[in-house]
Amino acid sequence: MTKMPSHNIFVDAINTLLFNQPHPTKPNRTFPETQIASIDRRIRHFRAPIERQVTIFLDFRAIHLELGALVEELVLCTGEMLRIEPQELKFPFELKKQISCSLQLSNNTDNYVAFKVKTTNPKKYCVRPNTGIILPRSTSDVIVTMQAQREAPPEMQCKDKFLLQSVVASPGATTKDITPEMFNKESGNLVEECKLKVVYVSPPQPPSPVQEGSEEGSSPRASISENGNSNTSDFGPVSRAHYDTQEKSSEAKAVISKLSEEKNSAMQQANKLRQELELLKRESYKSRAGISFLYVVLVGLFGVLLGYLLKRT
Repeated sequence: MTKMPSHNIFVDAINTLLFNQPHPTKPNRTFPETQIASIDRRIRHFRAPIERQVTIFLDFRAIHLELGALVEELVLCTGEMLRIEPQELKFPFELKKQISCSLQLSNNTDNYVAFKVKTTNPKKYCVRPNTGIILPRSTSDVIVTMQAQREAPPEMQCKDKFLLQSVVASPGATTKDITPEMFNKESGNLVEECKLKVVYVSPPQPPSPVQEGSEEGSSPRASISENGNSNTSDFGPVSRAHYDTQEKSSEAKAVISKLSEEKNSAMQQANKLRQELELLKRESYKSRAGISFLYVVLVGLFGVLLGYLLKRT
């Protein structure tokens, strides 16, 4: 009966085969080739099943993480505070043209809910309103406008994303009461978040047979974390420069419309005064003509009376 090699021999053989290194405590020790060959066969016999088990475990782990991220995203987008429809921002992409789409936010609670919208590309999109208060058991619409683009993205793919945060506000709160600290998780606030993807769809084609080709270009891709964590560092607040321009434009239009109405009213009053003035002039002419005729009649009667008196004398 052959004597089995000791534990140190197995360890040294495994280190030699796997790591091409001898045992650290006995670097110069040698082994018979038969023992090394036997250990090598055993290692090869058990290595393949172990590798298969490890591969299966890694595949299941990847699937588990992906499903966890999808479930987390679904739960976040259908949270207890707000229901968001739709779950994707779909823009019918056209070159050199502003495109808008809408989101409907539904408050399913009996509380006042404050919301805030962020995006990975603030200069490209306008959101009105980007913050607000939704009353209990009510809905609110948010309009997202994409600025006119000069180049089409490769393969009509867009990496831009939006983040909608919601938090319970105090009863009777208004938009002026919203502060950045309300959406800070580090302060202990319960903040619900929902990530929305941007999808480009083909615009409706006109019936014209002439088709114009679009230039292929590239647009900067937004950097955003692809894992399931709620990392909001890549989302920036929506720029209000476009809002201010649109609000100023609407205010200017309102002022122009008001001035036009006042001008028309003033013109109508001027025409009315002009007509009244002409009427007064006509009446004055008539009164003057009546007075002169009466004067002539009186003078004539006085002349006749004077002639009659002269004849009698």
